[in-house]
Amino acid sequence: MTMPAAGSQQLHFALDRPDRYLTFQGIDFDGNMRRVLAHLSRYIDDPACGNAFWDRFKARLATAEAGKAAMCDKLLLLHSHVYYMVDLFEEHDDAAALADLKTLEEECF
Repeated sequence: MTMPAAGSQQLHFALDRPDRYLTFQGIDFDGNMRRVLAHLSRYIDDPACGNAFWDRFKARLATAEAGKAAMCDKLLLLHSHVYYMVDLFEEHDDAAALADLKTLEEECF
């Protein structure tokens, strides 16, 4: 009988969809973040919607993207601003943005 390598565990069933509680395999972290950031940019890059709060967010995002651990830093930044993004997307009645944000939350946070 062959045993899994130390530290790894084989799943004895197939997942219908990725589940972060069982495995991170199949989760598109970069794609999920990219979609949410694209929605967010439509609003916070618009001078009519932008403000000091979102300007600070953009500066922190630029710093995260420039770092060695860019994916983790961006993910943490997005995670810590979920409620603000929900408010912004709801204010603009943006169902697609809310759906993509929900996917990011459920799969990646």
